[in-house]
Amino acid sequence: MSVFSRAHADAAVGPADAVPAGDEHPGSGRGSAVAARVVGLTKTYGTGDAEVVALRGVSVEIYAGEFTAIMGPSGSGKSTLMHCAAGLDSASAGEVFIGDTALGSLSDKKLTELRRDRVGFIFQAFNLIPTLNAQENITLPLAIAGRTPDPAWYQRVIETVGLADRLTHKPSELSGGQQQRVACARALVSRPQVIFADEPTGNLDSRSSAEILAFLRRSVDEFGQTVVMVTHDPGAAAYTDRVLFLADGAIVSELREPTRDSVLATMAQLDGPA
Repeated sequence: MSVFSRAHADAAVGPADAVPAGDEHPGSGRGSAVAARVVGLTKTYGTGDAEVVALRGVSVEIYAGEFTAIMGPSGSGKSTLMHCAAGLDSASAGEVFIGDTALGSLSDKKLTELRRDRVGFIFQAFNLIPTLNAQENITLPLAIAGRTPDPAWYQRVIETVGLADRLTHKPSELSGGQQQRVACARALVSRPQVIFADEPTGNLDSRSSAEILAFLRRSVDEFGQTVVMVTHDPGAAAYTDRVLFLADGAIVSELREPTRDSVLATMAQLDGPA
């Protein structure tokens, strides 16, 4: 385990915003590979006087093997950007790519297959099937695709999220933090090109939040996973390599090697004078 991963594993016992200063990022340089990108992305809802422009010509690249956070005030377009980048919502204009695949060129069937096979999702609400146990929930996407998990990889994921003694439990028998760890394992077990996490700690207490963030950080450091996370929490953003800030549907700032304080300062600038 890297020094950075150890620091965040230790941080998992405290609040998510209690990461020691200087330990919030790995200091590793970004690679040249691009896992996902949007080009000139515009998203509107409604028409005429009721039209709302959620995204205004956004262009950004998500680099492979990095942990990227998307932040911004309420209504800034951060969740819309993630949903479009993940293929959960369609662009009004512009293009979205996962790797070299343009999502706008795909049929509904091919888009569904791409989301199933190449993209992982973690949501605030867990989205577990209540009648399935933890193991069945984790392997459900693979089962739907007619695939079986690689035994060694599956075991490594289970050990990483600490679920070995909870695999036969149904969601109602698990705590919120344990349910979100099941959701994280489900996202990772198929080895997706990108994991998109929408407020993954929004329903968790501080200890469980720190455990989930440490797991996501570790998946990047040790497994080379690419993770994109929407969050409103500066402490959560401090676990990432890069923070993109949105305001009024556009990317207005970016931080590398973020700390909680630097994120707070940038957010204060976006909010403007009181």
